[in-house]
Amino acid sequence: MHRMRRFLQLHASDRLLVLQAGLLVVAVRLGLWLLPFRSLRSLLARLSRALPRRVDGEYRGVERIAWAVTTTSRYVPAASCLTQALAAHLLLCRRGLTPQLHIGVAKDQRDRLIAHAWVESEGRIVVGGTDLQRYTPLLVLKGEIS
Repeated sequence: MHRMRRFLQLHASDRLLVLQAGLLVVAVRLGLWLLPFRSLRSLLARLSRALPRRVDGEYRGVERIAWAVTTTSRYVPAASCLTQALAAHLLLCRRGLTPQLHIGVAKDQRDRLIAHAWVESEGRIVVGGTDLQRYTPLLVLKGEIS
């Protein structure tokens, strides 16, 4: 009940953003479970082109997207860094920005290969930004996912 009250106290634009981010995080998570990555990228690219655009160059909009994606991801099982990065990337594209989605790899303490995804926009890390210098980039998608 407390969460619902906090949600209802948000500004209308933030409530809408939280709903968009939540639906997108769930859709991306399901897509990652059910589809090959290439098919999901294609689907997200079509979705990105089909959705109406809203130009918002203010960094505050970027910060709100990061907040909404991070917040809603806490309630979605297995909402990995890739799930969050893909969702944030699509929302940023809809804002008329040109984000970069990065996927990199590193080795952990046991010498096992681990992967991580993060998104940059306007020179700043939006989501997934922890200890990134240890990752070797494998893929960088600039702008719309294609």
